[in-house]
Amino acid sequence: MNLIHKKAPSFKLKDQDGVIRSLSDYKGQMLLLYFYPKDMTPGCTIEAEVFRDLMKELIQEKVAVLGVSADSSARHKTFCDKHRLNFPLLSDEGKTVLQKYGVWVEKSMYGKKYMGIERESFLIDKNGIVVKHYEKVKPALHPQEVLNDVRAIKSKQ
Repeated sequence: MNLIHKKAPSFKLKDQDGVIRSLSDYKGQMLLLYFYPKDMTPGCTIEAEVFRDLMKELIQEKVAVLGVSADSSARHKTFCDKHRLNFPLLSDEGKTVLQKYGVWVEKSMYGKKYMGIERESFLIDKNGIVVKHYEKVKPALHPQEVLNDVRAIKSKQ
């Protein structure tokens, strides 16, 4: 799904603490919306921990980070507490936002087809426009890639 240079699809989802977060809450600042398959799995844990470790630098660049999966808020809370995550994780159990962003897709493993979340991210500018779509994300490298891109975008402004 090509959302580049388009208005980011709106959302209203609960985070790990039951707080409802929406796209409009982040107007006036950059937002990275990153979608990941499942809490407590190896790749998702690595990605979340690297975002955690770079959070101070991302905040300095005025970038908010929201992780999104179909896990429940309670499972997100456990994940956040276990790994000391310092940013919100949003629960999309109904998969409506996952579908809006085109990351709820048919996957295949060992010849068996199933529906799942594609690991992708969207960088949204302060006006709510998608400026970058990250596909085929490498969990350990993605957070630094985002930080580098934000700095490059800001240096051109």
